[in-house]
Amino acid sequence: MKTNRTVKDGICRLEQENGRTLAWSESSGVGVLEQDGLFFKDLEKTGELLPYEDWRLPVEARAKDLAGRLTLEEIAGLMLYSPHQAVPPLPFGPFGGTYDGKPYAESGRAPYELSDQQKKFMQEEHIRHILMITVQNAETAAKWSNELQKRAEALPHGIPVNISSDPRNGARGSGAEFKTGGSDVSKWPEGVGFAACFDPEVVRQFAEDASREYRALGITTALGPQIDLCTEPRWMRYIDTLGENVEMTKKMVKAYCDGMQTTENTETGWGRDSVNTMVKHWPGGGTGEGGRDAHYAFGEYAVYPTDNAAEHMKPFTEAAFKLDGPTSSAAAVMPYYTVSWGLDTKNGKNVGNSYSEYLIKDLLREKYAFKGVVCTDWGITQDPAPVIDTFGSRCFNMQDMTEGERCLVAILNGVDQFGGNAEIAPIMEAYRIGCEKIGEAAMRERMELSAARLLKNIFQCGLFEDPYLDPAKSAEIVGCKEFCEHGFDAQHKSVVLLKNRNNCLPLKKGLKIYTPKREIRASKGFMRNDIPAHTEDPVEDAVISKYGTRVGTPEEADAAIVFIESPACNPYSTEDAANGGNGYLPITLQYRPYTAHTAREVSIAGGDFRENFTNRSYRGKTNIAYNESDLDNILDCRKAMGDKPVIVCAAINNPMVVHEFERETDAIVAEFGVSREAVLDIVFGDYEPTGRLPMQLPKDMETVEAQSEDCALDMEPHVDEAGHAYDYGFGMNYSGVIEK
Repeated sequence: MKTNRTVKDGICRLEQENGRTLAWSESSGVGVLEQDGLFFKDLEKTGELLPYEDWRLPVEARAKDLAGRLTLEEIAGLMLYSPHQAVPPLPFGPFGGTYDGKPYAESGRAPYELSDQQKKFMQEEHIRHILMITVQNAETAAKWSNELQKRAEALPHGIPVNISSDPRNGARGSGAEFKTGGSDVSKWPEGVGFAACFDPEVVRQFAEDASREYRALGITTALGPQIDLCTEPRWMRYIDTLGENVEMTKKMVKAYCDGMQTTENTETGWGRDSVNTMVKHWPGGGTGEGGRDAHYAFGEYAVYPTDNAAEHMKPFTEAAFKLDGPTSSAAAVMPYYTVSWGLDTKNGKNVGNSYSEYLIKDLLREKYAFKGVVCTDWGITQDPAPVIDTFGSRCFNMQDMTEGERCLVAILNGVDQFGGNAEIAPIMEAYRIGCEKIGEAAMRERMELSAARLLKNIFQCGLFEDPYLDPAKSAEIVGCKEFCEHGFDAQHKSVVLLKNRNNCLPLKKGLKIYTPKREIRASKGFMRNDIPAHTEDPVEDAVISKYGTRVGTPEEADAAIVFIESPACNPYSTEDAANGGNGYLPITLQYRPYTAHTAREVSIAGGDFRENFTNRSYRGKTNIAYNESDLDNILDCRKAMGDKPVIVCAAINNPMVVHEFERETDAIVAEFGVSREAVLDIVFGDYEPTGRLPMQLPKDMETVEAQSEDCALDMEPHVDEAGHAYDYGFGMNYSGVIEK
């Protein structure tokens, strides 16, 4: 049999004609075994071929064999998912790290070297699943990945690192959740932007391109797609979902998972181009009461006023778990933080989803027979903070247990892994308590089952044979011209033209353009941090200059282009709570102050050990958008421009109320997480719009209050001055309304 051996940068590579390519680090102590004329890595360093080292065997058999060889501490380490890792680490805060105790800037180290913390949690806590966030570039990412793999290979059993990532390819961050750094990747719309294309093949193309980029960055698990059926228009994560139409969502879920996971020309579909998908969030996170989000204790409850929970599970049960491609099912699933109020029909317990035996064991594992990894959302096991308004505190209604007891409840339900945890001690405590409860043999068997599931996802991506990257090739693949062109085309396809009075669009290039700056009030960030009031310039002069000349006043301009974002506000007020209120505020989708006269008098769900009430109603309370000045900019431009066109470019993160300004505009262009260039190409005629609304834009806030959190497309839409209803599927091109 022909073989080819090479050594580069301390990495040995053996290519064999009729077998797998093997790669290992010279410094790891790993050797090569020959059997039946084929070569295998001696990861266990025993000198004999063990089942888990034999790439000819099914991955299930290999994973089971290796799971049985691990110590309990090693299994516990596999069951952890590291906190977010910046490369290089930041000097302070939750994404910080050091080198020999020094910050990166003072250490003199290369940006791809392993930090003190990374070395520690790999060796002492046996962690092999690492979440990467920001990284300087593709070459740095590849080198960092190689450093991780070298270290892992030198440790017992040579178990490779499974690097994961939150979505990286969004062309514009929405602010709904911490966004992962792009690392020069191709740029695409956010999730609901794909829904605006009304074409699952756009999603498939994204997934195929992104999987190649991910593998070039060393990433083998995608923490996505986010397939929550988003039937609650106020939810801050609406833009990250694939919308609220269940049938379209199912098609896009299949396209996404198949595109990410499938390596062509392999028997099982798994291989060098495969990326495990971790679909989220079971059983659906898009029904938070009043639109509040369960990253925070004041948003922990998901409700089902029309008993429609079964529809929210369909993107999982009828799509993610029943793929059309050869990999057959998403590799992993993540339950959401939420307490799914009233869904636990077995024990009647209103606890966080991962702690619900009914939702995880009875439904996910048994009824729907999900065999892959179940990984909790990040940080659900730690003790809660003493105040309710904090980022964290997510062990919902389990606060009376120890962390180890909480872990045991989740493990016995069928959970395999704990997101954002870097210490094995709670898992070991869970094992000890479990031995007392169900016996040592049964507990060991249960832990090995999780280990085997977790190892399977590492085996099926080919990491045990070759986990190493060529940094130069990675730099060529990530953000390459072909992928960037695909992404920009998808951005174009996702933009929706809502209004075009007197066919004012497209504008002619070369015009004088006025674009006002945005004034944002003091606000709360994703981590409940205080953000001071500030001014934003929504578009760079260099971008505008591609289309026309930017001028400083509307009087000078031929046209005004006003960039706005969906209204955003604070859903919880510590001041209100301190002054005798319950702290809960209405989430407004309009700009001007909104008073919730028609909200529920009594909330469906409620109760927290830090509160002395259960009614979380905000009826009669008033809230105001941080970015109310977006509306002022439109109205001021209309007044100053006279008969000259006023074009609104709306970045829609949530279905917004447009009646406050629609009749004061000549054209409205809606986008869902794309670049300014993609929007302006629509405005100036470089691309005729094809996108359609993936949502309803409500008539008013009373309409929003009247809809049910768990029911799709149940709002009365806004009707504009031309008689067009801004309903699901509506969109225009330059000639008129697009036929559905």
